[in-house]
Amino acid sequence: MFTQNPAFISWKWQKTRTSLSSTHRNSSYSSSSSFSLRCFFSSSSSSSSSSVSRRPLRYAVLGAGFAGLSVAWNLLQHGSKESHLCVDIYDEVGVGGGASGVAGGLLHPYSPKVKLLWHGAEFWKESLNLLNVAEGALLKLANEGKCETLGNVESPIVRRRGILRPVVNLKNMRIMTENAQNCLTSCRIEPIHEDAARNLIPNISVPLNLAFYMPEALNINAQSYLQGLYLACENLANDISNMGYVRRELSFHKKSIQSLQELAGEYDAVIICFGTRAGFLPELSGKLPLRTCRGVIAHLQLCDDMREEYPEHSPSILSDAWLAVHGARNIDLGSTWDWSSRNYSRDVTREEASEAMEVLLPKASSVYPAIKNWNITGAVAGLRAMPPITADGSLPLLGCVDEYIDGGHKCKYWLFAGLGARGLLFHGWLGKLLAFAVLSCDENLLPSELTSWKHKMNR
Repeated sequence: MFTQNPAFISWKWQKTRTSLSSTHRNSSYSSSSSFSLRCFFSSSSSSSSSSVSRRPLRYAVLGAGFAGLSVAWNLLQHGSKESHLCVDIYDEVGVGGGASGVAGGLLHPYSPKVKLLWHGAEFWKESLNLLNVAEGALLKLANEGKCETLGNVESPIVRRRGILRPVVNLKNMRIMTENAQNCLTSCRIEPIHEDAARNLIPNISVPLNLAFYMPEALNINAQSYLQGLYLACENLANDISNMGYVRRELSFHKKSIQSLQELAGEYDAVIICFGTRAGFLPELSGKLPLRTCRGVIAHLQLCDDMREEYPEHSPSILSDAWLAVHGARNIDLGSTWDWSSRNYSRDVTREEASEAMEVLLPKASSVYPAIKNWNITGAVAGLRAMPPITADGSLPLLGCVDEYIDGGHKCKYWLFAGLGARGLLFHGWLGKLLAFAVLSCDENLLPSELTSWKHKMNR
């Protein structure tokens, strides 16, 4: 089996030998890195003698990927200042153990034709906000002397070098040029010719002498980001509790949920953020318009005898295949699209990796020929939950799903699924909207474009 590449894990987590909270005893973190951070910490949700005595509000969040951690963060942050609130996260694998943890991490708010996506400004803003939250949590740990940093890195999560998209299709050139004029000021799109592109990435191939450069676009280490966001949730719960007037509690349960009936009666609301696994819960089986798609990402390293490293200042590359740069000699190449698969495993056999490279390498080498000098050192895969295509694009599925589970209308069961290949962009804003809806027991707080799938299913 191929194993996960160090480029995906920027931080090395180790449990302290001293007493840990139940949250950390149940958590699972990946390790090993070309540069790493060893973290020793414990936490507890302190009780306050002045906290309210009423029954606590209890929420179950199923899944610890992009969707689940965004919802958990926003529940903790926006819950009533007068209520004792408990959030339990369930994930049998651990933080970032599903498709979210192996995401390619190229973050920007545009379509393949560089058109601003539906509510792209809101998606972009909230994604940046949560990235800052996660970065802050990890850096705070280091500043408090609870972590030992190894290596000089500007961020444990984000590589801020932008993204370059060469145009490879003459048919789309005009529409892409028009779309680029309507970009966000906070994430610009600059049309450039081959000479300028080669100033950014030496030896880049620009077949049609036009590329679109997004200098503010980001390359995210997804696994490290999710670890940082979970830590931020813990910090938030502790900080609010320590203020003395209300309690917040966060617990992680490394447990498989086979049926929603396991949680019946325990919670005020259950938020299902399981991605593709949501459709395999017996209560939702055959009721969600989701397709599964397995994607393989290859990890590449520059051959030892090659001196021409990938320049430190150069952006990542987005084309028919993408190249996410993690260092001068480490690049991730993705991604394949296997629509027939239901394979959840991250593990990739040599045969599957070889087949993936046969698909990806020609696409990548057409815009970056030097990639042929790099060796594959491993591969990882994730099973995406792909939503239906609408007039506004491929939008995730949100909403209350009581009618599918117990026939009621109590706003107890909620769904956040179908993030597809844009989970890193979608999760921040939609997690915030869904948390508001859950806390208010009001589905009308969600945009109708995200709940319309239910009306189509009920026809």
